[in-house]
Amino acid sequence: QAQLVESGGGLVQAGGSLRLSCAASGIMFSIYAMGWYRQTPGERRDWVATITASGTTNYADSVKGRFTISRDNAKNTVYLQMNSLKPEDTAVYYCTANFGQSPPLWGQGTQVTVSS
Repeated sequence: QAQLVESGGGLVQAGGSLRLSCAASGIMFSIYAMGWYRQTPGERRDWVATITASGTTNYADSVKGRFTISRDNAKNTVYLQMNSLKPEDTAVYYCTANFGQSPPLWGQGTQVTVSS
């Protein structure tokens, strides 16, 4: 059964750092493009970053230069290193896995709260 499980969220002061992890199971992880999205109450889920199967990365302008996405295929895990956090980064962060025309997989989300 395919599953994504996020961890690493929490409460941090502005300017601080967090590293989110997303562990995948039940999929051939290395062939999937992996991504992170975030969502605040009442708002749509916004794209944050993507890493392709070959390791190419892309970032939303709002996080470029502060966040880094990476993957460890041996551990079936994708990471999101978040530095210089701002209160506006507060959201539930979701991991997603995408391959071809298959429906995307989503994790359950992890809360990140940045205090000012």
